[in-house]
Amino acid sequence: MAVTEDDVRHIAELARLAVPPSTLGALVAELNGILTHMDVLTAVDTSAVEHVFSTPIEGTPLRSDSSGPLELFSARETFAPAMRDGFYLVPRLATHDDSSNTAP
Repeated sequence: MAVTEDDVRHIAELARLAVPPSTLGALVAELNGILTHMDVLTAVDTSAVEHVFSTPIEGTPLRSDSSGPLELFSARETFAPAMRDGFYLVPRLATHDDSSNTAP
């Protein structure tokens, strides 16, 4: 099976690739060279070669998700300048209209 210039144009259009007409001939020759090489590989007798893949008998072992919360090196309050009711208070963005109110 050989690749034609029409095949390359069609695939390039599907892939939304711009293939300049000046490189079209070289691209067709390169793709046909790859296909010729694949034909050579399919002619190799591999009947005496042992398969090296294996099907796992068991699935991948999974760890339990029972680790619980992680301990912090510092208290949560040290990560932000202010907290209220367990939430971090952060300043409003400068792009908001009312910048005087820093709390929700």
